[in-house]
Amino acid sequence: MTERNEALLHAPEEGVAAANEPDEARDALLAALGERVRSLRARRGLTRKAVALAAGVSERHLANLEYGIGNASILVLQQVAGALHCSLAELVGDVTTSSPEWLLIRELLEHRGEADLRRVRVAIGELLGTAAVDPARHRRIALVGLRGAGKSTLGQMLADDLEMPFVELSREIEKFAGCSVREIHDLYGTNAYRRYERRALEETVQIYGEVVIATPGGIVSDPATFNELLAHCTTVWLQAAPEEHMGRVIAQGDMRPMAASHEAMDDLQRILEGRAAFYSKADLVVDTGGKTLQQAFEVLRGVVRQVTAGSADA
Repeated sequence: MTERNEALLHAPEEGVAAANEPDEARDALLAALGERVRSLRARRGLTRKAVALAAGVSERHLANLEYGIGNASILVLQQVAGALHCSLAELVGDVTTSSPEWLLIRELLEHRGEADLRRVRVAIGELLGTAAVDPARHRRIALVGLRGAGKSTLGQMLADDLEMPFVELSREIEKFAGCSVREIHDLYGTNAYRRYERRALEETVQIYGEVVIATPGGIVSDPATFNELLAHCTTVWLQAAPEEHMGRVIAQGDMRPMAASHEAMDDLQRILEGRAAFYSKADLVVDTGGKTLQQAFEVLRGVVRQVTAGSADA
């Protein structure tokens, strides 16, 4: 290991003496990390010397790491993970490392394609009783997508056509919070907003057996809320290019995207790329790109009526 990498582990000179450090003197996060390193090493039947040699760190530094006083860089942790034949996630301790069953399940799912993972997700939902078995699912239509996709406008048009109530979930969130969405974020933070969002969705599902819902663009950011949406609603992704999303928002008189960042288009592109994999889990996709409002509505109306008619026949 190079001197530079050695320096990335900050620890007292007498490293092994760290065992005598009082617990309260050690950072809780580093102590937990050290315990996982020791546990993984023991599980694999490796000596500290063998791991240190394989990782390219000194035994003294590895001891400091195990006793919770070695503040290792991410590069050193990666080297130690490699020596222990585990992922970096397992070393630092994500939820899938919390029990042998989690580890075995994760091993089965690793390197599987999206189609396989979707089948597993549905099967798990059926096994646990959380699958989409809601008989009213096909009578609740939820529109997902970025701001500027047309969810509010097209959603109201669709609701009128289907003679269903129309709910804009953002307005319901504001009713719960007693203030605007922006104020929720500013005053209470994103976590509070996500809680209000979940409550608003749950109440909407409870109240309405049939409804058209326009969802906030970030509803896919919370997996639990998105699972709730998929389980109780037929979801439609209103898809468009980032330029069209931006143009529509500005055309509505909302200059916030441009005011907030000189690189607004790049930001929007990154947001779309980050969410597209989740939006694609929707039951239906309607590309509104290059279409007039009426043309987009006709496409949306057609695909939704096929679903609702099919459920009625069944």
